[in-house]
Amino acid sequence: QVQLVESGGGLVQAGDSLNLSCAASGRTFSSYVMGWFRQAPGKEREFVAATSWSGSNTYYADSVKGRFTISRDNAKNTVYLQLNSLKPEDTAVYYCAASQYFSRTRYIWPSEYDYWGQGTQVTVSS
Repeated sequence: QVQLVESGGGLVQAGDSLNLSCAASGRTFSSYVMGWFRQAPGKEREFVAATSWSGSNTYYADSVKGRFTISRDNAKNTVYLQLNSLKPEDTAVYYCAASQYFSRTRYIWPSEYDYWGQGTQVTVSS
């Protein structure tokens, strides 16, 4: 079992940057595919980014490609999401999630992930 705790959210202006962190408990962090999702008020939870077990492969939603970067440090049991060039439409609660399996067609689905953090709020003002 994995427990996930996100941090690093906040209120920023458009064009600013944030670095989100997700700390995981347990000794098997490297055996999980890690993802970031976000959910804005009144909207469904949507995929943002994911990274493979080693971190060598990364995947992004089109809406964040080129602006956000996902990375992981297995020695520190932590996955990161660097958010650059933030836009008001990036405003949401950001969640990290862990999955023991990876599907090239389903990794964008929240249902593919077994464990979730409590979320961290990111608010971008215009």
